[in-house]
Amino acid sequence: MIDVILDVRQYDCPFVETTDEHPLSFSASHWEYDPGAARTEVRMVAEAPESGALTAGLRTLRDHPCLRSCELVSKRGTQAELDTVVDETAAMAVVQAHDGYITAPFYVEDGSELWHVGFDDDATVDEALVALEAENDFVVESREEVDEAAVGGVIRNADAASALLDGCRALTDVERATLETAVAEGYFDTPRGITLGELADEFGVSKPAVSKNLRRGQRKLLERAVDAIGDMDDFP
Repeated sequence: MIDVILDVRQYDCPFVETTDEHPLSFSASHWEYDPGAARTEVRMVAEAPESGALTAGLRTLRDHPCLRSCELVSKRGTQAELDTVVDETAAMAVVQAHDGYITAPFYVEDGSELWHVGFDDDATVDEALVALEAENDFVVESREEVDEAAVGGVIRNADAASALLDGCRALTDVERATLETAVAEGYFDTPRGITLGELADEFGVSKPAVSKNLRRGQRKLLERAVDAIGDMDDFP
């Protein structure tokens, strides 16, 4: 399989147009493409920097002519979960015509969409990219041959990956920044590249405070990591 990562600007995609007008992002958590009905059913997570932007963005999304339906599943602050049905876009039609398939969830922000698309061989990839140029702007971020057995392992362990992502999302901004700085500056190295006191000085807090942020962040990540290990299908 040839796996291609594309940064695509689809001019007929309601999610792309919405993020072009509003500071909103969409992440697909589940999708099902129906070529016979020329439509895609997508479970989307929408996020915005503040609730007003989320409300305005969802209003624009619902008004898009290529959106067949949009049901609000849940809404909490600046995040919403949606069940949507979208008309087949020109880009999706090209992928379908070349026997391609979406290999990973897609992400939409700032008027462009990150796609992971699989094709059977290089010649088909070349033909598909030429066809895509007719109605879409895109950049090929990567193109590589992938072992399908490895891809199967990723799919089988999707629940484990989700557990790790949940751990990352559970971090507060302070916990994330503290962990990132601690790793980057060698706090966990032997010998340490930075002391706890020096780390505290960087954040302008006391040593007990920075230690607490580290412990909380580590606990959240480790709890999810242990859950992920338990969920893995092919863990040695």
